[in-house]
Amino acid sequence: MNNPVTAALRHSGSLFAMVLDVCRALPRRPFQGKELIQQCWFIASVTIVPTALVSIPFGAVIALQLGTLTRQLGAQSFTGAASVLAVVREASPIVTALLIAGAGGSAICADLGSRKIREEIDAMEVLGISPIQRLVVPRVLAAMLVAVLLNGLVSVVGVAGGYFFNVVIQGGTPGAYLASFTALAQLADLWTSELKALVFGFIAAVVASYKGLTAGGGPKGVGDAVNQSVVITFMFLFVVNFVASAVYFQLVPQKI
Repeated sequence: MNNPVTAALRHSGSLFAMVLDVCRALPRRPFQGKELIQQCWFIASVTIVPTALVSIPFGAVIALQLGTLTRQLGAQSFTGAASVLAVVREASPIVTALLIAGAGGSAICADLGSRKIREEIDAMEVLGISPIQRLVVPRVLAAMLVAVLLNGLVSVVGVAGGYFFNVVIQGGTPGAYLASFTALAQLADLWTSELKALVFGFIAAVVASYKGLTAGGGPKGVGDAVNQSVVITFMFLFVVNFVASAVYFQLVPQKI
């Protein structure tokens, strides 16, 4: 029986090696432009509607919680700024990452896993075609690009949903909500959010690709690989999000 610790270390090393292989293959030619466009369209088609629908309650919950808290503290004029910071900094990249991993990542893993059990990956390697460059790199780039675009969508929809629930339901002042955007928020918050989404998309696609390319045991093995890829990606995302937020607060001066 394999030692679980040894197996975990072996898989961690293999995943890290694949990350290096993907980074080395990114600038290589020929570039799979057609595959990239197809993967971008596929990932966007399966994630854009759920992302828009999920971002509305996220923004609403944040606005309701912060609106109640600021009213208790007598700082209603900062509700808009606090809502924007919460949505842009934390909620939008996390929502984007979860849906990219849950919808796009699972589809990537299932596609590559099915190719693996049909021995298409082995056939490509026999023919001298790199599966990393031909299949993985376009999917990784597509996930990163779509994650950045969806992050902007989540930010806009989340802020709009927060505005609606704060002004309509809680009776907030529209002018104060809008005017407070620049009180605490700054452009670095948006750039940090987009950078997080870019990194999260990379992580989701690489983990999904790794689990797909190492799947075995027939259709059941592919299903297990899909489940494992989603769980592993979620764990990575929350850890990386914490580290990124901690580094951001150390490097970027905050408005007072």
